[in-house]
Amino acid sequence: MACMLLSLNKTKITTPSTSLAFPWFNLQNTPNFLGFPRKTFQKTSIKCSSVSSLTPHELEETLDNYEGEEERPLSESWEEIQGCNDWEGLIDPLNSHLRKEIIRYGEFAQACYDSFDFDPHSKYCGTCKYQGAHFFEKLDMRDYGYQISRYLYATSNINLPNFFQKSKLSSVWSIHANWMGYVAVTTDEEEIKRLGRRDIVIAWRGTVTYLEWIYDLKDILCSANFTNDPSIKIESGFYDLYTKKEGSCTYCTFSAREQVLAEVKRLLDYYRGEELSISVTGHSLGAALAILSAYDIAEMGLNYMEDGDNEDSRPKIPITVYSFAGPRVGNLKFKERCDELGVKVLRVINVHDKVPTVPGILANEKFQFQKYMEDTISFPWSYAHVGVELALDQTQSPFLKHTNDISCAHNLEAHLHLVDGYHGKGQDQFRLVTKRDIALVNKCCDFLKSDYGVPPNWRQDENKGMVRNGEGRWVLPDRPRVEAHPAETAHHLDQIFKIVRSTPASLNHDH
Repeated sequence: MACMLLSLNKTKITTPSTSLAFPWFNLQNTPNFLGFPRKTFQKTSIKCSSVSSLTPHELEETLDNYEGEEERPLSESWEEIQGCNDWEGLIDPLNSHLRKEIIRYGEFAQACYDSFDFDPHSKYCGTCKYQGAHFFEKLDMRDYGYQISRYLYATSNINLPNFFQKSKLSSVWSIHANWMGYVAVTTDEEEIKRLGRRDIVIAWRGTVTYLEWIYDLKDILCSANFTNDPSIKIESGFYDLYTKKEGSCTYCTFSAREQVLAEVKRLLDYYRGEELSISVTGHSLGAALAILSAYDIAEMGLNYMEDGDNEDSRPKIPITVYSFAGPRVGNLKFKERCDELGVKVLRVINVHDKVPTVPGILANEKFQFQKYMEDTISFPWSYAHVGVELALDQTQSPFLKHTNDISCAHNLEAHLHLVDGYHGKGQDQFRLVTKRDIALVNKCCDFLKSDYGVPPNWRQDENKGMVRNGEGRWVLPDRPRVEAHPAETAHHLDQIFKIVRSTPASLNHDH
């Protein structure tokens, strides 16, 4: 992700009208939900000014000119990069387009951390620091060509207490809700042309309190209830986080699930007829939510366009998950159903990270008799990973120090650093390709070797968000209140479930 250590070059671009991109309000005549800007913006071209304080010799050894650059533009190969062939031949060695896309989607997930208020002394603890209109601008991601279409919230009244951030103050923005991420859509025409389609991104927040939430996982599976097959099961804590709501809280009157489904339906209706993709990303527990929500979208049939005379002829929008350091989500039946639905999942892991090994320590996809145990004796603690794995090894990077700090192995920025230097299995030489600034690794951990002069845990708001008021006093300013949910949320949900109810059970299950 771009940061204060990167140099910025700015050029003007022309962008489409924001009011066209977000049809549920008119920017000129209605209140500005999430505060979208009413003017075009400067496109920011971000380039690394340096790779920290490396010597010329070290630069020569670790920066790679990479002669294997993909000849075809991304716009011509995007379906393969999104996993239509399960990334066959693209991981070993790592395809140049795929490397950049993994990092790009990882930065969308990292944005959830960089924008989240973790401060227990703030009355805004548990929410996003920025208005939707300024979200990507504040994170130096203005040039990515996306705009926020809605924020996502979940109720903290579930069986994952260590995941949620609570303020220690009595006066808070919400006693029940936590900000969970966002939905964004490509609006810049240049970026749409580069990608070869308009992309809808769903990014889920994880947690920086490593492993504490893992201890709350009881390995208890429950039926997903998104279909008429009760044998498809997911971990109960993930299910609660995704589906529970709280009627007394404005932000949680709709569950996270309902918020996602309604927004995807709205965007797909509006952009009907265009080339589209749905990309879901998350780190840690956010990776679990990414897989769960991608499965849900596919199970509900939302990724089938309403063109064509019958189910088989309707165009299908690809759904791809970029999962980082994620745990297992469901049982083997869940994994098999994701495969049937065509949900493509690329799981990026660090082999020294323990989170991807849970839950399902006793029975998982590596166990020879897992299917027998599920089908015959209904073993209740059976879990399976979904998708294709890209396994990284932190010991291959000459920039990272040897440490027993398990939070370093789990860190998302460290994963993106390892993706930049990865070239394939059995290739021990670590060479940075995109020249992503290694200082980003130490944003919220202490993983870089001290030789590079990057302080640990360096990222924070200037003056921790305090500003001087007109009387010369230092205060934490009030933040503009963000609208909880667009008015059409209930309408789009009603449309979804009306379609599902009218679909014969066999078609709903098999598509």
